[in-house]
Amino acid sequence: MATFQVVVADPESGRTYQREVDGQDANRFLGLDIGDEVDGEAVGLDGYTVEITGGSDAAGRPMRPDVAGAGLQDVLLSGGPGFKPTTDGERKRVSVRGKEVSEATVQLNVAVAERGDESVESLYGEGEEEEADEEAAEA
Repeated sequence: MATFQVVVADPESGRTYQREVDGQDANRFLGLDIGDEVDGEAVGLDGYTVEITGGSDAAGRPMRPDVAGAGLQDVLLSGGPGFKPTTDGERKRVSVRGKEVSEATVQLNVAVAERGDESVESLYGEGEEEEADEEAAEA
C-alpha cells in the first residue's frame, strides 16, 4: 500500500501545506504522470482539482517530466530538477526518477489547478490556528 507526503501549493496565496496521504487516497496517484490532474479530495480539498508538479523518492532523487516511466535512469543534465550547474555549459550525468508516480515515490508536489467553494486555509484549518496565535500574542 502506497504512502505519500504530499506538498500542496496554493498559487493564489503563495502558501504550501503538507499532508500525509495513504490507503485509497494514495492509490489515486499511482500510475499518473507529472502534469496530470487529480481530484483534490485525495488530499482533503473537496471540490478542488490538483495538478502533479513533481516529487522525489526515498533517496531524494527528483522526478523529471522529460524522463519516461517510473524507474531510475541516468541522464545527462545541463540544469533543471536534479542538477544545478555552477559554470556555464556544465553538464553532469545524474540518477533521476521518471515522470510516473510509483510505489517508490515518497514525496509528491501538487498545485491547485481548479478552486472549490471554500478556501484552502479553511479546509485545512490553518487560518483558525493563526488567528488564535495572534490573539494569544496580543493578550
